Amino acid sequence: MNRTYQNKQGTIDQKWYVVDAAGMPVGRLAAQVAQILRGKNKPTFQYNADCGDFVVIINAAQVVLTGNKKDELIYWHTGWPGGLRNISRGKMLEDDPVKLVEKAVWGMTPKTKLGHQIIKKLKVYAGAEHPHEAQNPQPLNIRKDK
Repeated sequence: MNRTYQNKQGTIDQKWYVVDAAGMPVGRLAAQVAQILRGKNKPTFQYNADCGDFVVIINAAQVVLTGNKKDELIYWHTGWPGGLRNISRGKMLEDDPVKLVEKAVWGMTPKTKLGHQIIKKLKVYAGAEHPHEAQNPQPLNIRKDK
């Protein structure tokens, strides 16, 4: 009988990838980046272990919201009485595009301790420059060509 292979903490090979988000729809970008962060593209994937890679997203200010998503509201509660707040996705894209992309990727990761550990491997920058050149990130093409 074959035994199930379990990843050890030191044996997981984590690579660095850089993704250019210019012109990409936010949802498609977030879905594909979440798969890489989680490690689902690797043959050694496990649901209970952090075996994903680091992802650096550049040009987050140039992502696109398709359809009427610019007018959709994002709601949250501050925890105080009467603390229900909202903001439209279009205004969030103008004010803080980094937060919009991070929020979209967080929505596609598990909401557990493992999810919190996974989301720390995501680095998002509004412009084309990033401080992670020392890690030699490989370019990752996640565009769907027709």
